[in-house]
Amino acid sequence: MRVAIMGSGGVGGYFGGRLAASGVDVTFIARGSHLEAIRAEGLKIDSRDMGDALVRPAQATDDPRGVGEVDYVIVAVKLWDTADTGRAILPMLGPNTTVLSLQNGVDGDDVLAPIVGPERLIGGVAFIASSIGAPGVIKHIGTMQRIVIGERAGGTSPRVDALHAALVAAGVTADVSDDIQRTIWEKFVFLVGLSATTTLTRTTLGPIREDADGREFLLDAMRETVAVGRAKGIALPEEFAKDRLAFADGLPHDMTSSMHHDLENGKPLEVAWLSGAVARFGKALDVATPVNHTVFAALKPRAAPGP
Repeated sequence: MRVAIMGSGGVGGYFGGRLAASGVDVTFIARGSHLEAIRAEGLKIDSRDMGDALVRPAQATDDPRGVGEVDYVIVAVKLWDTADTGRAILPMLGPNTTVLSLQNGVDGDDVLAPIVGPERLIGGVAFIASSIGAPGVIKHIGTMQRIVIGERAGGTSPRVDALHAALVAAGVTADVSDDIQRTIWEKFVFLVGLSATTTLTRTTLGPIREDADGREFLLDAMRETVAVGRAKGIALPEEFAKDRLAFADGLPHDMTSSMHHDLENGKPLEVAWLSGAVARFGKALDVATPVNHTVFAALKPRAAPGP
């Protein structure tokens, strides 16, 4: 099995690193000092609870044209780079190449489909708290490191089963969903809440969930997302936001979001694809989203271009 990781940051670097450490032929597409460090010292996973790993030597490049055909391309870039990424990976696509997006939000596959072909795509979602701790180093917090995949039309297939088996063999918690669109939205509900609250308050999850007003903020952001998802026909339970609040209570006190991490590091924010998307969907569906609209408006000066 040959795998290309398009975007080797917290998500792509972690899961690609676990696959490579287990013996899978993985090529990391990266850039800048991160790429230089991977080439020189390998890719290191620093995980306090799940164990460290070092892939050395690691195959890494900034030019997909030199990689050749692969069996799977895992896309883990920021959402505003999706269209450019779709075009960049075309030289790596053979007749049977499968493309899996592990991006945030719910729009990534819709952008990729017309570029790479909808038949190549399988659906997926990653649950992890990780980031680039230093060039060549992926910092992982907590024990959560889960991927769920499935055919976009529902159910499984040989290509889904093969990737699932490789992830499990690499020590990743992996599952196959019979309704991957619902699974993607289940993550989206929590991600919107976590990103909105941690970024706007500039703190981690612990202080938010332990403060009455912060807890209400988190719950309301998720409730609006559930309401929008249900209006779009996604099979989410009406009280799913309360379920996600209970889930948040079991997560590490120092857990944060990639958007909060980007804010702290002066990088553009994906807010247009998160709270901004909830507000956009809500407006189109006549679903009230005052919390998410306010989050989007407040963070818009730091936002990257949205859909």
